[in-house]
Amino acid sequence: QVQLVESGGGLVQAGGSLTLSCAASGLRLTKDVVAWFRQAPGKEREFVVGISWSSNNNTRYADSVKGRFTISRNNARNTVYLYMNSLKPEDTAVYYCASHPSVVITTSPLSYQYWGQGTQVTVSS
Repeated sequence: QVQLVESGGGLVQAGGSLTLSCAASGLRLTKDVVAWFRQAPGKEREFVVGISWSSNNNTRYADSVKGRFTISRNNARNTVYLYMNSLKPEDTAVYYCASHPSVVITTSPLSYQYWGQGTQVTVSS
C-alpha cells in the first residue's frame, strides 16, 4: 500500500519558519516527481514546489514562494522536505505532498497519482 505522510505543520508568526516532511512508504521515489501543493479555504489547490528524482535533482517553484521556500530530498529516508522561511499570512493553507512517476515537474494536481493527507500551516500576522 502506497502512503505519503506529511508532518511538520503548525502555527507560526509572520516572518517565522517551518519545515514540512513527506515520507513515502510502499513506494520508492527514485523515479517520481514529488511536489507540494497547498489549499486555502475557499481556494483551489495550488502548486508550490516540485522536485524531480532524476540525477540532476531538478526543481520548480511557484513565483509566490521563490527565495523563501526550499525543497530537498533524502534518498535513504525516501523523504522530501519543504523548508519554509519568511512566512506570510497568505501562506496559510493545508499543505499536501503528491507524487507521480515522471521526470517532468508539472503544476497541475491532476497529474499526480498519490497524495498525502495534508498538514495545516497557519501563519499569524
